Amino acid sequence: MTEALSPTLRVECLARRHEMMARSSRVIPEETPIAFTFGGSTHAVMMASPADLEDFAVGFALTEGLIDTAQEAREIEVIITEAGVELRAWLPHARQESYAQRRRSMAGPTGCGLCGIESLEAATREPPKIDNSLSLDAESLIEAMESLPAGQKINHQTRAVHAAGFWRPNSGMIAVREDVGRHNALDKLAGALARQGIGASQGVILMTSRVSVELVQKAARIGAPILAAVSAPTALAVRIAENCGITLVAVMRGREFEIFSHPERIIEQVSTNVA
Repeated sequence: MTEALSPTLRVECLARRHEMMARSSRVIPEETPIAFTFGGSTHAVMMASPADLEDFAVGFALTEGLIDTAQEAREIEVIITEAGVELRAWLPHARQESYAQRRRSMAGPTGCGLCGIESLEAATREPPKIDNSLSLDAESLIEAMESLPAGQKINHQTRAVHAAGFWRPNSGMIAVREDVGRHNALDKLAGALARQGIGASQGVILMTSRVSVELVQKAARIGAPILAAVSAPTALAVRIAENCGITLVAVMRGREFEIFSHPERIIEQVSTNVA
Protein backbone atom coordinates (compact mmCIF):
# COMPACT_ATOMS: atom_id res chain seq x y z
CA MET A 1 0.00 0.00 0.00
CA THR A 2 1.30 3.43 -0.89
CA GLU A 3 0.79 6.57 1.17
CA ALA A 4 -2.71 6.72 2.62
CA LEU A 5 -5.19 9.27 1.31
CA SER A 6 -6.76 11.85 3.59
CA PRO A 7 -10.56 11.66 3.91
CA THR A 8 -10.78 15.46 4.14
CA LEU A 9 -9.37 18.55 2.43
CA ARG A 10 -9.37 22.20 3.45
CA VAL A 11 -10.38 24.51 0.59
CA GLU A 12 -10.64 28.27 0.17
CA CYS A 13 -14.06 29.86 -0.24
CA LEU A 14 -15.98 33.10 0.04
CA ALA A 15 -18.33 33.23 3.01
CA ARG A 16 -21.19 35.62 3.61
CA ARG A 17 -21.37 36.44 7.30
CA HIS A 18 -23.11 39.34 9.03
CA GLU A 19 -24.18 40.93 5.72
CA MET A 20 -20.60 40.89 4.36
CA MET A 21 -18.53 38.71 2.05
CA ALA A 22 -15.08 37.65 3.20
CA ARG A 23 -12.43 35.12 2.29
CA SER A 24 -12.66 31.96 4.35
CA SER A 25 -11.91 28.25 4.23
CA ARG A 26 -13.75 25.04 5.00
CA VAL A 27 -12.83 21.41 5.53
CA ILE A 28 -14.75 19.22 3.08
CA PRO A 29 -14.83 15.44 2.55
CA GLU A 30 -12.88 13.75 -0.19
CA GLU A 31 -14.73 11.53 -2.65
CA THR A 32 -12.69 8.90 -4.50
CA PRO A 33 -13.45 6.15 -7.03
CA ILE A 34 -12.87 2.83 -5.29
CA ALA A 35 -12.77 -0.39 -7.30
CA PHE A 36 -13.46 -3.76 -5.66
CA THR A 37 -11.53 -6.59 -7.30
CA PHE A 38 -12.15 -10.20 -6.28
CA GLY A 39 -10.01 -12.96 -7.72
CA GLY A 40 -8.62 -10.61 -10.34
CA SER A 41 -12.03 -9.45 -11.65
CA THR A 42 -13.49 -6.00 -10.98
CA HIS A 43 -16.83 -6.40 -9.25
CA ALA A 44 -17.83 -2.80 -8.57
CA VAL A 45 -16.66 0.79 -8.64
CA MET A 46 -18.06 2.99 -5.89
CA MET A 47 -17.58 6.66 -5.11
CA ALA A 48 -16.61 6.72 -1.44
CA SER A 49 -14.50 8.32 1.28
CA PRO A 50 -10.89 7.04 1.25
CA ALA A 51 -10.86 5.90 4.90
CA ASP A 52 -11.12 2.51 6.65
CA LEU A 53 -10.55 0.80 3.32
CA GLU A 54 -9.81 -2.70 4.64
CA ASP A 55 -13.08 -2.54 6.60
CA PHE A 56 -14.81 -1.41 3.39
CA ALA A 57 -13.45 -4.34 1.38
CA VAL A 58 -14.53 -6.95 3.94
CA GLY A 59 -17.87 -5.31 4.72
CA PHE A 60 -18.80 -4.90 1.06
CA ALA A 61 -18.01 -8.55 0.36
CA LEU A 62 -20.08 -9.60 3.37
CA THR A 63 -23.14 -7.49 2.59
CA GLU A 64 -23.00 -8.45 -1.09
CA GLY A 65 -23.07 -12.12 -0.10
CA LEU A 66 -19.68 -12.94 -1.61
CA ILE A 67 -18.37 -14.23 1.72
CA ASP A 68 -19.82 -15.25 5.09
CA THR A 69 -16.85 -14.50 7.35
CA ALA A 70 -14.02 -11.99 7.37
CA GLN A 71 -11.50 -14.84 7.11
CA GLU A 72 -12.73 -15.66 3.60
CA ALA A 73 -11.51 -12.29 2.26
CA ARG A 74 -7.85 -13.14 2.08
CA GLU A 75 -4.83 -11.02 1.21
CA ILE A 76 -6.56 -7.64 0.97
CA GLU A 77 -4.40 -5.14 -0.91
CA VAL A 78 -5.06 -1.40 -1.05
CA ILE A 79 -3.60 0.00 -4.26
CA ILE A 80 -3.64 3.80 -4.55
CA THR A 81 -3.29 5.24 -8.05
CA GLU A 82 -3.80 8.62 -9.68
CA ALA A 83 -7.22 7.46 -10.87
CA GLY A 84 -8.43 6.25 -7.47
CA VAL A 85 -8.13 3.23 -5.19
CA GLU A 86 -8.28 -0.47 -5.99
CA LEU A 87 -9.17 -2.91 -3.23
CA ARG A 88 -7.93 -6.37 -4.19
CA ALA A 89 -9.03 -9.50 -2.38
CA TRP A 90 -8.76 -13.21 -3.15
CA LEU A 91 -11.57 -15.59 -2.34
CA PRO A 92 -11.36 -19.29 -1.41
CA HIS A 93 -11.59 -21.56 -4.42
CA ALA A 94 -15.23 -22.57 -3.90
CA ARG A 95 -16.24 -18.95 -3.36
CA GLN A 96 -14.31 -17.86 -6.44
CA GLU A 97 -16.13 -20.36 -8.63
CA SER A 98 -19.49 -19.22 -7.30
CA TYR A 99 -18.52 -15.60 -7.78
CA ALA A 100 -17.46 -16.21 -11.39
CA GLN A 101 -20.97 -17.44 -12.13
CA ARG A 102 -22.67 -14.33 -10.75
CA ARG A 103 -20.04 -11.78 -11.76
CA ARG A 104 -21.48 -8.41 -12.53
CA SER A 105 -20.19 -4.95 -13.25
CA MET A 106 -21.60 -2.17 -11.10
CA ALA A 107 -21.03 1.61 -11.05
CA GLY A 108 -22.30 3.21 -7.88
CA PRO A 109 -22.57 6.95 -7.25
CA THR A 110 -22.71 8.13 -3.66
CA GLY A 111 -26.50 8.30 -3.61
CA CYS A 112 -27.14 4.72 -4.70
CA GLY A 113 -26.11 1.33 -3.40
CA LEU A 114 -27.81 -0.79 -6.06
CA CYS A 115 -26.66 0.63 -9.38
CA GLY A 116 -25.75 -1.80 -12.14
CA ILE A 117 -27.34 -4.93 -10.73
CA GLU A 118 -28.43 -7.63 -13.12
CA SER A 119 -32.20 -7.58 -12.65
CA LEU A 120 -35.19 -6.00 -10.94
CA GLU A 121 -35.49 -9.16 -8.86
CA ALA A 122 -31.96 -8.65 -7.54
CA ALA A 123 -32.83 -5.13 -6.41
CA THR A 124 -35.64 -6.36 -4.18
CA ARG A 125 -34.08 -9.66 -3.11
CA GLU A 126 -35.25 -10.94 0.25
CA PRO A 127 -32.41 -10.88 2.79
CA PRO A 128 -31.86 -13.54 5.48
CA LYS A 129 -34.56 -13.87 8.14
CA ILE A 130 -33.79 -12.37 11.54
CA ASP A 131 -35.29 -14.38 14.39
CA ASN A 132 -33.85 -12.75 17.46
CA SER A 133 -35.20 -12.12 20.97
CA LEU A 134 -33.15 -8.97 21.67
CA SER A 135 -35.27 -6.22 23.21
CA LEU A 136 -34.50 -2.68 24.35
CA ASP A 137 -36.34 -0.11 26.37
CA ALA A 138 -36.98 3.21 24.68
CA GLU A 139 -34.51 5.05 26.91
CA SER A 140 -31.66 2.76 25.82
CA LEU A 141 -32.49 3.32 22.16
CA ILE A 142 -32.46 7.10 22.69
CA GLU A 143 -29.15 6.81 24.54
CA ALA A 144 -27.70 4.81 21.66
CA MET A 145 -28.57 7.43 19.05
CA GLU A 146 -27.38 10.27 21.29
CA SER A 147 -23.96 8.60 21.56
CA LEU A 148 -23.45 8.42 17.78
CA PRO A 149 -22.22 12.02 17.16
CA ALA A 150 -19.20 11.52 19.43
CA GLY A 151 -17.79 9.04 16.92
CA GLN A 152 -18.39 11.21 13.84
CA LYS A 153 -14.94 12.73 13.64
CA ILE A 154 -14.98 13.43 9.89
CA ASN A 155 -18.46 14.93 10.06
CA HIS A 156 -17.37 17.21 12.89
CA GLN A 157 -14.92 18.74 10.42
CA THR A 158 -17.03 18.69 7.28
CA ARG A 159 -20.77 18.44 8.13
CA ALA A 160 -21.06 16.46 4.91
CA VAL A 161 -20.72 12.71 5.55
CA HIS A 162 -22.93 9.92 6.83
CA ALA A 163 -22.20 7.60 9.73
CA ALA A 164 -23.12 4.05 10.69
CA GLY A 165 -22.66 2.95 14.28
CA PHE A 166 -23.10 -0.28 16.23
CA TRP A 167 -24.33 0.02 19.81
CA ARG A 168 -24.75 -2.85 22.25
CA PRO A 169 -26.55 -2.92 25.62
CA ASN A 170 -24.14 -2.85 28.59
CA SER A 171 -21.26 -2.06 26.21
CA GLY A 172 -22.27 1.20 24.56
CA MET A 173 -20.96 2.26 21.16
CA ILE A 174 -18.74 -0.47 19.73
CA ALA A 175 -17.74 1.09 16.40
CA VAL A 176 -18.57 4.03 14.11
CA ARG A 177 -17.65 4.35 10.45
CA GLU A 178 -18.19 7.35 8.14
CA ASP A 179 -18.46 7.89 4.40
CA VAL A 180 -19.99 10.24 1.84
CA GLY A 181 -22.34 7.35 0.96
CA ARG A 182 -24.71 5.99 3.58
CA HIS A 183 -24.46 2.43 2.23
CA ASN A 184 -20.65 2.71 2.14
CA ALA A 185 -20.63 3.72 5.82
CA LEU A 186 -22.67 0.62 6.67
CA ASP A 187 -20.37 -1.62 4.61
CA LYS A 188 -17.36 -0.21 6.49
CA LEU A 189 -19.10 -0.84 9.81
CA ALA A 190 -19.92 -4.41 8.78
CA GLY A 191 -16.29 -4.97 7.88
CA ALA A 192 -15.03 -3.46 11.12
CA LEU A 193 -17.27 -5.74 13.19
CA ALA A 194 -16.37 -8.84 11.18
CA ARG A 195 -12.64 -8.19 11.38
CA GLN A 196 -12.93 -7.85 15.17
CA GLY A 197 -15.03 -11.00 15.45
CA ILE A 198 -18.05 -9.08 16.76
CA GLY A 199 -21.50 -10.35 15.81
CA ALA A 200 -24.29 -7.86 15.14
CA SER A 201 -27.09 -10.00 16.56
CA GLN A 202 -27.11 -8.44 20.03
CA GLY A 203 -27.08 -4.76 19.19
CA VAL A 204 -28.44 -1.88 17.17
CA ILE A 205 -27.22 -0.41 13.89
CA LEU A 206 -27.58 3.37 13.88
CA MET A 207 -27.66 5.47 10.71
CA THR A 208 -27.52 9.23 10.14
CA SER A 209 -29.47 8.94 6.89
CA ARG A 210 -32.83 7.99 5.49
CA VAL A 211 -33.46 4.25 5.32
CA SER A 212 -33.51 2.89 1.79
CA VAL A 213 -33.93 -0.75 0.94
CA GLU A 214 -30.25 -1.58 0.55
CA LEU A 215 -29.57 -0.56 4.16
CA VAL A 216 -32.17 -3.04 5.41
CA GLN A 217 -30.72 -5.75 3.16
CA LYS A 218 -27.19 -5.09 4.40
CA ALA A 219 -28.27 -4.98 8.07
CA ALA A 220 -30.05 -8.31 7.67
CA ARG A 221 -27.06 -9.82 5.91
CA ILE A 222 -24.92 -9.30 9.04
CA GLY A 223 -27.71 -10.40 11.39
CA ALA A 224 -28.65 -7.09 13.01
CA PRO A 225 -32.13 -7.23 14.63
CA ILE A 226 -32.65 -3.47 15.03
CA LEU A 227 -31.92 -0.70 12.52
CA ALA A 228 -32.47 2.89 13.67
CA ALA A 229 -32.04 6.10 11.68
CA VAL A 230 -32.57 9.84 11.99
CA SER A 231 -34.63 10.17 8.79
CA ALA A 232 -37.64 8.39 7.33
CA PRO A 233 -37.63 5.04 5.51
CA THR A 234 -38.87 4.26 2.04
CA ALA A 235 -41.98 2.12 1.68
CA LEU A 236 -39.95 -0.72 0.17
CA ALA A 237 -37.51 -0.59 3.08
CA VAL A 238 -40.44 -1.00 5.50
CA ARG A 239 -41.83 -3.97 3.57
CA ILE A 240 -38.46 -5.72 3.40
CA ALA A 241 -37.81 -5.06 7.12
CA GLU A 242 -41.20 -6.50 8.03
CA ASN A 243 -40.66 -9.57 5.87
CA CYS A 244 -37.16 -10.35 7.12
CA GLY A 245 -37.80 -9.70 10.82
CA ILE A 246 -35.89 -6.46 11.40
CA THR A 247 -37.17 -3.83 13.80
CA LEU A 248 -37.00 -0.61 11.79
CA VAL A 249 -36.94 2.58 13.85
CA ALA A 250 -36.73 5.91 12.02
CA VAL A 251 -37.27 9.66 12.31
CA MET A 252 -35.27 9.62 15.55
CA ARG A 253 -35.11 13.25 16.64
CA GLY A 254 -34.29 13.99 20.26
CA ARG A 255 -36.55 11.81 22.38
CA GLU A 256 -39.03 11.03 19.61
CA PHE A 257 -39.01 8.22 17.08
CA GLU A 258 -41.29 6.04 14.98
CA ILE A 259 -41.26 2.22 14.73
CA PHE A 260 -42.24 0.84 11.32
CA SER A 261 -41.77 -2.91 11.74
CA HIS A 262 -41.52 -5.49 14.53
CA PRO A 263 -42.16 -3.09 17.44
CA GLU A 264 -42.06 -5.96 19.94
CA ARG A 265 -38.31 -5.46 20.42
CA ILE A 266 -38.79 -1.91 21.77
CA ILE A 267 -40.27 -1.88 25.26
CA GLU A 268 -42.40 1.18 25.94
CA GLN A 269 -45.81 2.14 27.25
CA VAL A 270 -47.96 2.67 24.16
CA SER A 271 -50.58 5.44 24.08
CA THR A 272 -53.64 5.12 21.87
CA ASN A 273 -53.89 8.91 21.62
CA VAL A 274 -50.75 9.63 19.59
CA ALA A 275 -51.61 11.53 16.38
